[in-house]
Amino acid sequence: MQATAPIGIFDSGIGGLTVASAIAKCFPQESIIYFGDTAHLPYGEKSIEAIQHYSATIVEFLIAQGCKLIVIACNSASAAAYELLKDRYSAKVAIIDVISPLAEYTARQKVKKVGVIATKATTRSDIYAQQLMTLNKDLEVSALATTLLVPMIEEGFFDDNISHAIIHKYLSYPDFEDIDALLLACTHYPLIRQEIQDYFGDKVQVWDSINPVVEKVSILLNKRKLSAPKTQTAEYKFWVTDYTKSFEHTTRIFYGETIKLESVQWKDDALVLSMPLQD
Repeated sequence: MQATAPIGIFDSGIGGLTVASAIAKCFPQESIIYFGDTAHLPYGEKSIEAIQHYSATIVEFLIAQGCKLIVIACNSASAAAYELLKDRYSAKVAIIDVISPLAEYTARQKVKKVGVIATKATTRSDIYAQQLMTLNKDLEVSALATTLLVPMIEEGFFDDNISHAIIHKYLSYPDFEDIDALLLACTHYPLIRQEIQDYFGDKVQVWDSINPVVEKVSILLNKRKLSAPKTQTAEYKFWVTDYTKSFEHTTRIFYGETIKLESVQWKDDALVLSMPLQD
């Protein structure tokens, strides 16, 4: 594996761009290939078997693109497929999920009770409670499936009356009344982090997986001696399986430059390349 090779990052939509953007800022010399499986958005509503199939196919695609490290920038995919992907592909490429880094960070903090908001797939897996209570047996965990948030964000509804109403409805969940921290257990949710923090004020700390994942990427790159040379000029590629205006718009916000979306289509359960969507 070459140190000059790209880092692969995938999600079902725009949420993983929060992770990709942070990695790009922390490691400006690293090239990135981002894959948004927008044709199957959102993963949180899919079965475990479907998520595993999509994730494995995408990982194989990213390996074929020469990626030296792959980040599963999706909590639903991390919950359903991380162990399978690690067992199947770890001999070829290092794979990082977004759940373990956040759980490890949270367990080190001085908190007694944490709330978790996530998709149905992540909540159904109970993976946050399992990992957190394994790391800190005295920690109390309360999770809530917030199924409307991903489609709301994908449609571009942040910081308006619609998002305020939906967020307030979820966060008024009775089990969250005495939490010390809230975990944003979906990579879409940092896009509405300020609205969530405004709801709680300074009474509750709001944490997401971005910084813990960046730290894990740094550790793995150094451990495997895969850090790109400081002189390398980073290149960014963005692949989507179904073009959406919100994906293009959000990508441009994060990267502040003209980006080119490449189209990959699902055909007979495989990924097939097609023409670029923009000039």
